[in-house]
Amino acid sequence: MLSISIGPLSLPLAPLLLLLALWAASLLASRIARRAMAGDATDEAARARAAAAGNAMFHAALFGLLAARLAFVARHAGAYLGAPGSMLDVRDGGWDAPVGFAAAAAWLAWRAARLPALRRALVGGALAGAALWLAASTATGRFDTHALPALAVTEFDGGARVTLAQAARGRPLVVNLWASWCGPCRQEMPLLAAAQQREAAVGFLFVNQGESHGAVQAYLTDQGLPLREVLLDPTSALMHAVGSRGMPTTVFYDAQGRQLDAHVGVLNAAALEGRLRTLRGAP
Repeated sequence: MLSISIGPLSLPLAPLLLLLALWAASLLASRIARRAMAGDATDEAARARAAAAGNAMFHAALFGLLAARLAFVARHAGAYLGAPGSMLDVRDGGWDAPVGFAAAAAWLAWRAARLPALRRALVGGALAGAALWLAASTATGRFDTHALPALAVTEFDGGARVTLAQAARGRPLVVNLWASWCGPCRQEMPLLAAAQQREAAVGFLFVNQGESHGAVQAYLTDQGLPLREVLLDPTSALMHAVGSRGMPTTVFYDAQGRQLDAHVGVLNAAALEGRLRTLRGAP
């Protein structure tokens, strides 16, 4: 699952799981710290110790996120230097998770060494948060190995029915789920169109969700977009197949049809280039 719906909003799942795990870690760390002082200190001192433990979890998360972002930007520095402002646009999903977790763990270890009285609370909170994040991620399929969905769509030019595997033709693949009424889709479409024009070895499939041939034709004509490989998915079956509740959704597959990455929301140039580099280097 890539996203969930809350009323009219569609939100990426990954940050929600992280916030849930962080809340649980902070709550448990605070309770452990407070119980450790029960009967041995005033209520005010116990509250202060509990607050310190809870805040430590949030500070670890902030430090980890900062490290994860900096590591990702450094790894794709060439792409971000062309648009320096995009370094601050964290909506692009550019994070180096292993670096972030390592940095958060190192910060907590340092705090535990400096504050031995909080050591048990910090360890307990961190383990609980990590366990909850792992369990929730597993339950929602974030760690599953996803393949290119085995479903058929309709070619925009000609109207033939083809499977996604047939449309892929053995290439690394960028699959974009979009609709003409979707503002964020319209925002990122020129970027994807330009990438399709210059990328010879990577395929781009623009799979429209739920619209008629006429609606798509009117949009492409109005915008003057030179898109190739536009496909129609009238029942939005692909959205359900990839586990997304919102658009735009962009999924990246290697030449064997294995999913390497996915993003819900607008892609910027740096984020797209970073993912394309991964596709080019995939076996």
